[in-house]
Amino acid sequence: MAWVESPLQMLCAVEAHHSGLLGSETRIVPRAKLPALVSTCRELNHLGLPVHSVIDSAQSEIPRPGRRTTWVLGDAFSGKVQLRLLTGGACRVVIVDDGLATIRLLELLAGRPWTPLLRARDTGGGALRGAARTALGAAAGLRLRLAARSGRLVVFTALPVPSELAADVRATGAALVTHDFPWLRSQPADRSRPSERTVVLGTSLVRNGLIHRDPYLLWLARLGSCGPVAYFPHRREDPRDLDLVREQPGVHVYDGGAPAEITLRGLSPDQRVLSLPSTAVTSLRVLLSARGVPVETVDVPDAWWTADAAPSLRSHLQMFAHHDHLGNRDIGVTS
Repeated sequence: MAWVESPLQMLCAVEAHHSGLLGSETRIVPRAKLPALVSTCRELNHLGLPVHSVIDSAQSEIPRPGRRTTWVLGDAFSGKVQLRLLTGGACRVVIVDDGLATIRLLELLAGRPWTPLLRARDTGGGALRGAARTALGAAAGLRLRLAARSGRLVVFTALPVPSELAADVRATGAALVTHDFPWLRSQPADRSRPSERTVVLGTSLVRNGLIHRDPYLLWLARLGSCGPVAYFPHRREDPRDLDLVREQPGVHVYDGGAPAEITLRGLSPDQRVLSLPSTAVTSLRVLLSARGVPVETVDVPDAWWTADAAPSLRSHLQMFAHHDHLGNRDIGVTS
């Protein structure tokens, strides 16, 4: 059984089933009231799910996994997921990608035994860092480490895990399985690709209060002044911010929903993808490299960050920010 709360989690659960990692039959349960999951489910069903896998009806609460069940999850930092880890009976846990938080999870699992599983933002104090929340994170971390020690924890990821970290994770007893989206790559390319040469992936950093809105909009305006831009919103972007993006000259905002990995897999070599720090950069490189499409992460200038973005969080978010083909001058970023 897979409990999924994001489009990427849903896609990776399908890939994990396709790889044979989950057993003969897989039931994927989406969290209710998340429109992006509805769109992703529709797209995956349109492609045709792998045999013996099914996307079930959305539910508000996490089903309790049975004692003989392999439980697939993406967000091990969720309080509800951690409670289910402690009360459920799953005999085996498979963790699939849920953005850059996957790397933080690996770092914590390979760290000190009682280190609580808390998001990077939750370690800076405030309401989310209460004693009860910390205790829950510590208990959940212990449960996952015990599962690793007994060979019952698998991490299934498309992210480039540093070799030293990978060795530390495997030393805990956990299995670290990497993939390159073989099921999705085997599907016919989507012909309804955007016509604009430059494609920008939206970000949640503005809504999360980590970067300032004005310089981000100015950057989009500069890109739009150089040629038409296709903008694919992040699923957590504020609708009011999207209205401001639509006002930028030359920027066309497309409907969000399905993961970029599905929507943009049919891009051509004369197009390029730009994004602020995002896991989608890594996965799109895997999917689009054979097509000759450059996919670039944009370094966030220091002046963009807000006071809420601690240096450790900035470093974590930008760990995949590389410029192999384009420099900041080419993509309109200034400090």
